[in-house]
Amino acid sequence: MLPLAQDKGVAVLINRPFEEGALFDLVKRKNLPELAADYNINSWPQFFLKYIISHPAITCVIPATSDLNHLKDNMQAAYGPMPDEATRKKMVSFMQTL
Repeated sequence: MLPLAQDKGVAVLINRPFEEGALFDLVKRKNLPELAADYNINSWPQFFLKYIISHPAITCVIPATSDLNHLKDNMQAAYGPMPDEATRKKMVSFMQTL
């Protein structure tokens, strides 16, 4: 669906990308992959957000938090280099090993 939206110039908004926190259950007590350092990723929220916002079809992501510390952490995903398609595939492959 994302390639179609991109081809048609349709904006894509991702709301609550952490699946109400369910993604964090998958990575609880897991270390970030080594590739995270190359993209200034210092937390799992940043890992997930950089994966999403680096896709060229994505227009906006709304993580939806009321916690100021979570907000600050989430905002860091907007800084530094963004993963390219090959890196996003590596990120998916890493998640599939968990």
